[in-house]
Order: sequence, then C-alpha cells, then structure tokens
Amino acid sequence: MLIVVALALLAAASGPFDQAYAQQRGAHLVASFDSGKATDTALADSTHRSGVSAAAGPFDQAAVEVTFAPDPRAPSTASQPPPLVMTVVGRDQPDTAVDELHVWQGRWAVRSGEIVINVEPTADVPMTLGDTATLGDGRTVKVVGLAYTVSQSAQAWVTSGEMATLHPTTKQMLYRFTAAATDAEISAGQAAVTAGMPAGALLGTQSYLTLRFNAELTAGVFLPFLMIFGCFGLVVAVLIVANVISGAVVAGLRHIGVLKALGFTPNQVMAVYLTMVLLPTVAAAVLGTILGNVLAVTVLSGAFFESYGAGAFHVAPWVTITALFGVPVLVGLTALLSSVRARRLSAVEAISAGSAPRPGRGLRVQRWLGGTRLPRAVSLGVGLPLARPARSALTAATVLLGVAGVTVAIGLSSSVTAYVDADTRADAVHLDVRPAKGGPTLSDQADESMLRALPGAERVVASKELTMRQIGGTEPTQVRFYRGSDAGFEMPKGRWPAAAGEVAVSPRFLTQSRLALGDTFTLERDGKQLPVRIVGEVLMGAAEPVLSHWATLTRIAPDSRADSYEVKLATGADVSAYVAGVKAGDPGLIAEPASAPSVIVAVYSTITLLTLLLGAVAALGVFNTVVLNARERRRDLGTLKSIGMTPRQVVLMMVTSMAALGLAGGLVGIPIGIVFQRYAMHAIAHAAQIVIPDHMLDVYSAPIVVLLILAGAVIAAVGALFASRSASRLTIADALRTE
Repeated sequence: MLIVVALALLAAASGPFDQAYAQQRGAHLVASFDSGKATDTALADSTHRSGVSAAAGPFDQAAVEVTFAPDPRAPSTASQPPPLVMTVVGRDQPDTAVDELHVWQGRWAVRSGEIVINVEPTADVPMTLGDTATLGDGRTVKVVGLAYTVSQSAQAWVTSGEMATLHPTTKQMLYRFTAAATDAEISAGQAAVTAGMPAGALLGTQSYLTLRFNAELTAGVFLPFLMIFGCFGLVVAVLIVANVISGAVVAGLRHIGVLKALGFTPNQVMAVYLTMVLLPTVAAAVLGTILGNVLAVTVLSGAFFESYGAGAFHVAPWVTITALFGVPVLVGLTALLSSVRARRLSAVEAISAGSAPRPGRGLRVQRWLGGTRLPRAVSLGVGLPLARPARSALTAATVLLGVAGVTVAIGLSSSVTAYVDADTRADAVHLDVRPAKGGPTLSDQADESMLRALPGAERVVASKELTMRQIGGTEPTQVRFYRGSDAGFEMPKGRWPAAAGEVAVSPRFLTQSRLALGDTFTLERDGKQLPVRIVGEVLMGAAEPVLSHWATLTRIAPDSRADSYEVKLATGADVSAYVAGVKAGDPGLIAEPASAPSVIVAVYSTITLLTLLLGAVAALGVFNTVVLNARERRRDLGTLKSIGMTPRQVVLMMVTSMAALGLAGGLVGIPIGIVFQRYAMHAIAHAAQIVIPDHMLDVYSAPIVVLLILAGAVIAAVGALFASRSASRLTIADALRTE
C-alpha cells in the first residue's frame, strides 16, 4: 500500500498540470477570430493543417455584461455586486475533442435561459445552483451548472441558440498540436492554422504555456514535500519488506532443517520455502495495491488535482503495475538471497541455528550492560539488538526515516505558518473595514478618526486601491496607496515608501517584470502618467498589488477617499464590541475579520496525513521485527521465565530493545529531516517566486528537538508494545517443549 502511495506521489510531483491538462484534453492554443473575416469553412479547414492533432469549434463567442444576485451568505449591508464583463461561449456539450469541461456541480445548459459558470472546484463559490444572473440587455438566465476548464477558454457557457440572441461577432477555435512544448512550437502551430486567412481575421490567442506557468506557481507549494514524502515512503516500504522476508527465512531455519532431515534436497527446500513466502505475498500485493490506489486518490485529489479542474486524481497505470508485480519480485529476491546460506547448511546445523542466534554476538556489550545498575530487563533489552545487527540496522533505518518525515513535517508547517502570518499580516491586521451598501455616511477623515477612537483600537491604516496600467505591459496593474505607516508589511529589503513617486513591490512582481530594487517604471491612468521608483521589497506571495504612499495618489486622483481601513486591535480587545462600535459610528461601514488563503488548509491537511502514514508504517516495521525476535528467541524467553522473569519484565525488555534503536534512529533522523526541510522551503520559494527570510527556516527550538529525539523512541515503543505483550503471555512449557 505504501509503495503505491509513494510511487503515486513521485508520479504526481513530475507534472500535475500536464497530467490534468492531458486528462481534460486541454487546448494548446485558444484562438479568437473575427466572424466577418474568418468563415466557418475556413475555420473548419484550419483543423486539418499540418501539426494539428485535434481541434474543436468554431464556437460563437461574445463579451457579455453579467450581474449576479448578491451572495446570500453576505451581510445584509453588503453592497450589490458590480457587473462583470465575461467571455461567454456557445457550446452545446462539455465533452468536445479539445477542452473537455469538468462539470463538477449541477449539469450542462440544454435550453435557452440557462448558463454554466466557470469556477475552480476548490474556490469559494459566490453563487449557488438556481441563482439568476442578469445580462446586459436586461434578460435573466439561471445558473444550472458550475464547470471548470483547465484551458481557461471561457468564463461562462450557454447553448448555441442562446448565444445567437447575444449577437456574437467572434468565433472561438480550440487546437491541440503534435508539438507544443515551447513558445516557438506554439507559434509555428498558430502560423499553420491561420495561413491563408485575411489580415485581421485573428483577434487574439492564448497559449497553454502561459497557463502552465501560472498554475505551477501554486503547485510549487506542494511538489517539494510530495517528492520528499514519496521518496521516504518508498525507501521505508522496501526496508520493511527486506527486513520481514529475511527475518522470516532466518526464523524458519528450524523448519528448513526438519525438511532436510526428511530427505528434501537443497533445491526442493528452496522451492518449498519460496512458494510459502510468495503465495501470501501475491495476495497481500493485490490487496495493498487496491488500498494504496484509494489512499493515493484521497491524498492527491485534496492536494491540488481538483484545483486544476480535472476531478479526482487517477493513479498512473505504471504505478499500479509496478506495485502489483514489483513487490512479489522484491520479496522473491530477498527470500532467495536469504535462503542461500540455509541451503548450504546441514539438517543438524539448520535446526540448531533456528533455535536462537549464534552465540557470541554482542556478548561483550551484553556482559558489560549486565554489570551496570540498570534493571536486568532493561540491560537485556538494550543488548538484544546486537544479536541480529543486520535486522536491527534495517529497523533503525525505518525509524530514522519516520523521524526524518516528522521533522520535515514540523519544519514545513512552522515555516509555512510563519510565512502566511507575515503575508497576511496576521499580527498587524485583525479587521478590514470597508464601505457597505449605500456607502459611508461620514467623511474619509471622520471615519478614520472614529475608528481610531473606538475602544480596543491600537492602529488604523487607511488605503485606496486603483487599477492602473504599467507602461510597456498589456495587463492592468493593481496599486494600493497607504496613508500613514507601513501597515505591518515585512520588508526583507529596502524601506517603506515615504514620499510621492515611491513604491514597494513583491519578489514575484520583480521577477515577472524583470526589475530590481532602485529601478523606475511608469504607471498610467486616465491619460496621466506617473514615473515611480522601487524603494522596497515586501514579503508578499502575490505579484500585486503594488504598494505606494498616499502622496502618490494625490497626483493621480486627488479627491479619492479610502476604500479600506485596516485595524489592529490591542491585546485582549473585544472584537465583537469593536465591530458593533463600527456599525454604530457609521452604518455605511462593515468590519470583517482577515482570513488566511484556503491553499494553506490543503497544505496542512496533506502534510499531516502523510506524516501519520509514514509514522504508522515505521511503527509497523518495528512490530514485525519484535514478532520475529520473539519467535526466534522462544527458548531464551522460556529460560528467563523459568528463573523468575515476569510478563511485565518481558514486555519491558522487548520494548526497551526497540526504544534504544528508535532513540538512535531519532538522533540521526533529525539532521536529515532538517536538511530536507530547508531543501523543500527553498524549492517552494523558487517555484512560487517568493523570498523566505532565514528566520522562517530556523524553526527548530530546543524543546522541539528534544521531542523529535523522543519521537523515534515513541514510534519504536508503540510498534513493539503489542508484539511484546503477545510474547509475554508465552508459557514456559510452550517455549521449551521442543527442546
């Protein structure tokens, strides 16, 4: 089971967007054509051009103004949602040859007056099925479905008949190419499908490479720790298989000796034993593969595959085949290698070797431990692993990886929490006060003064956001202007804007704009151009908004008032009382608590689930070792009981033997986990184009390190407890009856 999950994690980490895109047959190129210049015949002919592997369309397309009803979950004072200009496409079915849509709620539109909205499955949906939307011409349509397109080919869909009433002037074509790995190959495909068309027929295109880049910024948060846990899980599974099978062969030496005494040849003995080992292995491999597929789907669908709109994650066929056939092969090879020595032993040697480990193994250490003041059960337990050093090493390695996994999980959770707290300014912004429906009743300055005067307010910062355009770019740029302090933003580099014409930006904005601290760029709005200089780099996960001083706003829109007041409350302040005070002071304002991004919940849940799985499997490996030790040392246990050892002392001896290995594994596993935690965070930062300060990586305090050291002993002790209790119930007669 763990092998399936581990291999599925590694397969998923190799390209989740590409897998989801292939599953939905996403469009490599979404092209919009002028209906007056590109005829349906010409567009149909473009689907047969060289390099086109599949195509869909033409579909009528129009930019439609859509107004949705207010969210029923919003407060009654919330303002009416503004009209949205949406790209609406007429499609009669979701499952076309290219861009198969994932209808994850409701159904597809089948008649006039119905609309399907493009919404990401994991997003907070501001609408429900059955809601109505008003189009620009005053007609209303009913929301009958929520779907998602990984190609981002439209924002909404209606039937072709409904689209005809919207008087579209644009045709949409969806293409998949035989080669689409680079911009040059996409451009070549675009040139092929537009060859021979009139000038101006092609209005615009969208390449899947752009979508892939943006999607992998989010996936970059998951991929590093999925790879780490996948590798850890795979190694742990292999170690457990090797340990159990080799131990089973050694524990079965007595049985092998009896078979030889009855006349079985060495080859016949090996054939019998391999058959005995492989039969339950095949059954376990089938059951484990089924359970592993179920668990892998649960883990990875919750991580990010539903975010790509591809529905539930499907385990790659090669993963299932590898687990189904690879495990029996691994077991067979391990049993074969372990049986080589047994094959050469005579019947007498095999029977005597199967009774107990060879004398002399760790004898000096065991004698030294016997001379200490430790309780006899403890001293015997600490020396017990030395009797089978190879088996003990495999068990310690299993615990080591379990502790390393726990270390990585704690480090990642702490680092991600620290970054999210800084990004959302959790300690600096407790409430966001914005205008409600109808607008504020007081002036801008009066509202700010009122908010400062309310009991519990420690700091109030007013701000205003404008949509501007960066000269040299085509996309709009969001700029937020702050009045007063730095509003709690962490500044890894530079300083907060203190004068007009100064801005602070995020690392992602610098990367995508190819700018650096100290550079200048120009913003434009309503024909006014304003050169600004980058004076600071803020810790922010998103590329925007660009942050600036209020004095900059007065140069562009001097009569603007704040659209947000960020409030920091004093320690112990009554949040409900402050919210009530805001409503009483100005009914035109609404105060809402700040919230963390939903992706963080997915990160935490995935890390927790994988950590529990890895720890449980490591404990299972210890359990198997104790079972083998107890079976192999039946005579020793009987002898110890005959001279007065109680069942509790037997349990203590067995648990101590494994706890010692767990403690050693913990000491080595912690530094390994710290190394992988830093690797994962640096990989996340690189993929997401963010900067993570060093203080967010140094999260292992002394108490945490102590707990992690003890975690190895706890994992081993838990795994040993149940098996040792069974061994403690063994009677003296049962243990010695074969002697």
